[in-house]
Amino acid sequence: MDIEALIRDPALLEPLQLLRSKRFSDLVDQEGHQYVDLVMEGGGMLGIALVGYSWALEQAGLRFLGLGGASAGSINALLLAALGPPAQAKGDRLLQELASLDFRHFVDGDDDSRALIDAALEADPGLWRLGWRGWQVFDTLKSRLGLNPGAVFHDWIRSVLAREGLTTLAALQARLAEPPPGLWNRRQNRLLEPQEACGRLAIVAADVASESKVVFPDHAPLYFSDPMQADPSLFVRASMSIPFFFEPLRLAVPQEADAAARWLEWVGYDAEQEGGLPAHGLFVDGGVVSNFPINLFHNYSRIPSRPTFGVKLQNDERRRRIDGPLGLLGAVFDSARHGLDYDFLSNNHDYRRLVQYIPCRGVNWLDFGMDEATRAGLFREGARKAIEFLDGFDWEAYREMRSHLIFPTASASTTGQMRIG
Repeated sequence: MDIEALIRDPALLEPLQLLRSKRFSDLVDQEGHQYVDLVMEGGGMLGIALVGYSWALEQAGLRFLGLGGASAGSINALLLAALGPPAQAKGDRLLQELASLDFRHFVDGDDDSRALIDAALEADPGLWRLGWRGWQVFDTLKSRLGLNPGAVFHDWIRSVLAREGLTTLAALQARLAEPPPGLWNRRQNRLLEPQEACGRLAIVAADVASESKVVFPDHAPLYFSDPMQADPSLFVRASMSIPFFFEPLRLAVPQEADAAARWLEWVGYDAEQEGGLPAHGLFVDGGVVSNFPINLFHNYSRIPSRPTFGVKLQNDERRRRIDGPLGLLGAVFDSARHGLDYDFLSNNHDYRRLVQYIPCRGVNWLDFGMDEATRAGLFREGARKAIEFLDGFDWEAYREMRSHLIFPTASASTTGQMRIG
């Protein structure tokens, strides 16, 4: 992939430069960068479009304090948090990291598993052929619960973090806590206190062993006796575990005396009623419970000093034609992964002003063999949709809308967050 051609494309850069003078947030640093939160949807290989979207926001002079997502969105969120402090643009480096990858290596199962995946990606594989391929991998699925170990992906993301010196959550939190120089609330005419200027990461995963929606690193104490020493690459490995495509991630659950109280308060798991805590967490793709967790940074109790932008991969197609059992299975799965997000958006109409859709038409989200031209096309599409969104966004109108939606007694977040570190 020709990185220079992408990041020097005048068709993208020129409109982005013009947008630098527009107001998007009340928070601005001494270099003139404005600060927002960003939440990204999951979508497998379509996540390359998220890289183009976040790169374009940076080119327009925006930086990120809150970063969140599920599945592919969680990968982009972690890398944007890890590749530099909040004040630094990371889009070029992120693109370089991804451009050097052969994504086919992430499909790290045996020959039978790869044959099934290749057949499933064909336009018309035939039910008999799929059935035969499925029978060949039955023992693998039975024993390992997934076609691919996910080890190659985990080794890659862990190596990226290691090069940045971020092998523990403590190190990652320290990077997020590096305050942007001179971060200023221009509406209130004051400098932010250090604790107000900290970045925050929120990665959604699904622990199916306890039927819990888990947000890392906030919920890390549920699965790590010393959460600040936890390997942050595990958070993304948990969130990207596409059911049956990748093996679920197992994490032992500490059984300390105060653990039951945390489980009850944070995820509503009553250990006394259940006969004890689960022995381990079993994590699958965060998109199973919330594929677009736009509520991660929502605060009902005040007018925000910065917006939470959201980016979705593909327009939602909620009108379904179900012709058979496979169609029903797909509809059930999609209903589960979208239901919470639809419910939040339907009850918070203001967020419709903050969300952009990237069409990603004609691209299979599981195409790990995607060619360079398709990858470049996804990046450009993400960048173009970011330009379209920024051009139409009106910060003052959004603040005015939020001023009429204040609920003083509401909690600071819909997720019951507890800050770690």
